[in-house]
Amino acid sequence: MKPAERRLRRDLPVVRRHLTTSTALALAGAGLVIGQAVLLAGLLADGFAGQRPRATALAALTAVLVLRALLAWARGALAQRAAAEAKRALRERLAARLRHTGPHRLAARRHGETATLLTRGLDTLDPYLTGYLPTMAATAVVPLAVVGWLWWTDWTSALIVVITLPLIPVFGALVGMHTARRTARQWRLLARLGGHFLDVVAGLPTLRAFGREHHQTGVVREMADAHRRATMRTLRVAFLSSLVLETVATLSVALVAVPVGLRLLAGELDLRTALVVLFLAPEAYLPLRAAGAAFHDSAEGIAVAERVFAVLDEEEPAATHRAPSSVPVPAPVPVPVPDARTARLRLDGVTVHHPDRTAPALDAVSLTVHPGEHLALVGPSGAGKSTLLALFLGFTAPGSGRVLIDGTDLAALDPEAWLAQVAWVPQRPHLFAASVADNIRLGRPDATDAEVRAAARAACADGFAEALPQGYRTLLGEHGAGLSAGQRQRIALARAFLKDAPILLLDEPTAHLDAQSEAAVARATADLVRGRTAIVVAHRASLLPHADRIVTVRTGLLDPDPAGPDPAEPAPATEREGRVLS
Repeated sequence: MKPAERRLRRDLPVVRRHLTTSTALALAGAGLVIGQAVLLAGLLADGFAGQRPRATALAALTAVLVLRALLAWARGALAQRAAAEAKRALRERLAARLRHTGPHRLAARRHGETATLLTRGLDTLDPYLTGYLPTMAATAVVPLAVVGWLWWTDWTSALIVVITLPLIPVFGALVGMHTARRTARQWRLLARLGGHFLDVVAGLPTLRAFGREHHQTGVVREMADAHRRATMRTLRVAFLSSLVLETVATLSVALVAVPVGLRLLAGELDLRTALVVLFLAPEAYLPLRAAGAAFHDSAEGIAVAERVFAVLDEEEPAATHRAPSSVPVPAPVPVPVPDARTARLRLDGVTVHHPDRTAPALDAVSLTVHPGEHLALVGPSGAGKSTLLALFLGFTAPGSGRVLIDGTDLAALDPEAWLAQVAWVPQRPHLFAASVADNIRLGRPDATDAEVRAAARAACADGFAEALPQGYRTLLGEHGAGLSAGQRQRIALARAFLKDAPILLLDEPTAHLDAQSEAAVARATADLVRGRTAIVVAHRASLLPHADRIVTVRTGLLDPDPAGPDPAEPAPATEREGRVLS
């Protein structure tokens, strides 16, 4: 049994219940198979002897056939229900894991592969849960019950069955190992194809601008063709393995049937016993043959389950001491979140390492931001400015050091309660395929239309919003398609105005804007930071005049910017304390 199968049975109670139910139904089915064989053999033997069939025997045989049909229906219905519950549980766990994964870690993941895993991927578990698992349960009980009855009926035939039965799982295992490798490769190619296709669709405007759309058409065609070839190779192995198992099972049944026929002709065996043996012998091999076919159908689902558990077991950077996800760990009791209006933000010797970089993004950095202070972070790209904002948001965990909110470690606070007091405007805000009003209302879902318009007016977004075909009810495309970069930035600022949070984090809000848009965004930003604690990452000088203090970030280290306040002027007390950096 593969580790993914053990995890499915250990972590999902519905799978354990399904296996128990399938075993009980298989045992009941084995009893009905034996009863059908005995009744049918008796009726045929009486017919060959010239006796009229008994009504009770016919009624009993009819009842057995009806019960077998009802049992097959119940087995299928229960399997479908168990599969739906198991997939729902895995989707919820996977979505919860992704929801609690830092945005920077999520951004590094191929979204197409994640979408394929959550949709088409988990659906491939159906053959495993509805076919392979019930078949394995039948394999565990049906051959034993049939062989036991055969031993009581004719021990010679039972001995032949016992000797030949292991041949089927041996041949099945040999072929199955080869199939598992091919199926895993087939799934990797499908995930790669889905991820690349999504990236191509998202970047199609850029590809067309550079005249590379036809090249990507060829790339997608080659990837699709590679997946087709892998699928056909997997199917070819599955068909060949079915041929091998069917051949072995047929020869095994022949080894039972030939001696029975010879003994029947010699008068050493009565017709009733011979018919019972001939009817039951194929039933002993049937579950093993079905298990071989079901294994190939379920191989892709097992490969997907391995990928799902790999995602669930992924650890966030700097979380190396976290227990595995399969071990229940009591959730820590969140500490009450301090009032952000009077809270002091502090980095205390913080070091952050990103997995894709050898040098630390921040190296033993200490920084204090006082309540109501406006701090500007400047420096070259890649110096660690966005990482510093991600620390205060809780999106990135420090490898060493602490992020303190009024003296309380941010890791001990309730993340949702903390983020409720923080407004964040990223460099490239995400707009959803919804109306303009709904995109602004993301900052406060219960806001009224009047409050949405007021926030848009404060962010200088009301002019273009009202000029749209349906005003604030105009539906936008994904990622805000239909708006310019400056308009999208002002929508993000309107969200922050609407949220009215006491702490504001801005990541280069004027980047990639033309002069007119930059001026509008700078004016809106100046109004937004008033009366709030604000940390602004700035590449352009338009936002610097509104800062109380300017700090330069250079390759993970901080130092005061010489362009800040005049050293001859005595700095305010809060500013003098904030300049103590290391």
